[in-house]
Amino acid sequence: MTTPMTGTVALITGGATGIGAAVARRFAAAGAKVAVVGRRSEPLEALARQIGGLAIQGDVGDLEACQSAVQRTIEAYGQLDTLIANAGIEHFGSATEITLEQWRDVQRINVDGVLFAARAALPHLCGRHGSIVIVASVASLAGAPKYVGYLTSKAALLGLMRSLAFDFGPEQVRVNAICPGWVRTEMTERALQYVADRKGISLKEMLHRVTMRYPLRRMAEPDEIAASIQYLASSDASFVTGSVLVADGGGSIVDVGTLEFME
Repeated sequence: MTTPMTGTVALITGGATGIGAAVARRFAAAGAKVAVVGRRSEPLEALARQIGGLAIQGDVGDLEACQSAVQRTIEAYGQLDTLIANAGIEHFGSATEITLEQWRDVQRINVDGVLFAARAALPHLCGRHGSIVIVASVASLAGAPKYVGYLTSKAALLGLMRSLAFDFGPEQVRVNAICPGWVRTEMTERALQYVADRKGISLKEMLHRVTMRYPLRRMAEPDEIAASIQYLASSDASFVTGSVLVADGGGSIVDVGTLEFME
């Protein structure tokens, strides 16, 4: 059963595709009014038409763009109840390989973008039992090769989440983070294809290798992550704040040293 969200207004960054689009569809189906923010106008407009929502083109790495997105949401719907900070990008490379431009771009979107969106939204969330859900990653919790920019940015989001939860709890604003594992999105497929090409294997084989040691033996569908985000954003989680929900198919419980014991 979908948690009812009638009467609530949500602003979703990175809302055009993947997890963000799945959240927008799920919230709208539950009765929420939804505004989606992103840099690509065509998928944003298509999604907004599909769900009867508001499309806002903008770069979350720019504070004024975030303030404008919040203001347009307020003008359209009269209030704001929840912010889903989902926008994110990635660049591959170790600390000696990633360019400074790539490093700064990842931090600007993945970290600054969350801070800016929260900063713009908080005046409207305070005092009305508002909520913020930050989409982090299992990369917040573990290492991965050639991923220094993304790992650093996602780890930083957990500190940002805790700071927001602590500072704005007295204003009855709840702030939580979700750490998805592998999810079948465009961004994931690009990453898998990049590595598959370097290894000289097919995308199908790469997918198998990535998931073969997960307890659930598969990736998540975007709507599965959206369901967890909906819980954190909803009144069902009214006493949950400062928490990290790991939704990774059990990947983070695997002790890699024991894999050789498998039959």
